[in-house]
Amino acid sequence: MRICLPRARDQRSCKGAQNLTLIVRADYGKAYRELYERHWWWRAREKMVLEGIRANQPVGGWRRILDVGCGDGLFFDRLLEFGDVQGVEPFEDLVDKSAKHRSRIHIGAFGERLQVDGQFSLILMLDVLEHMPEPEPAIRYALQLLDPGGVLLVTVPAFTVLWTTHDTINQHFTRYTKESFRKLASQAGLHIESERYFFHWLFPAKIAARIAERIFRI
Repeated sequence: MRICLPRARDQRSCKGAQNLTLIVRADYGKAYRELYERHWWWRAREKMVLEGIRANQPVGGWRRILDVGCGDGLFFDRLLEFGDVQGVEPFEDLVDKSAKHRSRIHIGAFGERLQVDGQFSLILMLDVLEHMPEPEPAIRYALQLLDPGGVLLVTVPAFTVLWTTHDTINQHFTRYTKESFRKLASQAGLHIESERYFFHWLFPAKIAARIAERIFRI
């Protein structure tokens, strides 16, 4: 399988996009922390995710929670209100060694080789799957780690037509629709209880950004 970012036109452009991402990543951890704490999109997404966690909370609460792609554990303070929390972050340079929750974070690619201990009643994969050329094994591993009756909460970017340089810089491999995600979920053995688009009112602005990028590229 040729692993290439969707908008790259040849292998050389793929390599360039990947190198750009690696250059950005050196300061990405600090920038991400600042964005997460201040930017309205992250604040709004956190609120939406917390609403979903509360709405699905079982009697007795969430026993153990796993946050996949957790970075520095920026979401942990809120998650600890619901239960014990652990995280997985594949990029070690995104985790500050002095981070408040460093001891709760497993460093490594999410999969069976990582060997996260125990089972979890709630697993979060928030804007994670789009970074994986083959996301199905990650979903299967998450299902292995779930308690019977546990919940996997997933967010992903929607609609390939909204692809911009933001996706390329962040090494996204795809964007999803409800239909394409249902297909992936079915192949991985995941049963979807509920699904919805959010921030759909931003669609016109993203289309405008996509058109502007095309114009300037020409």
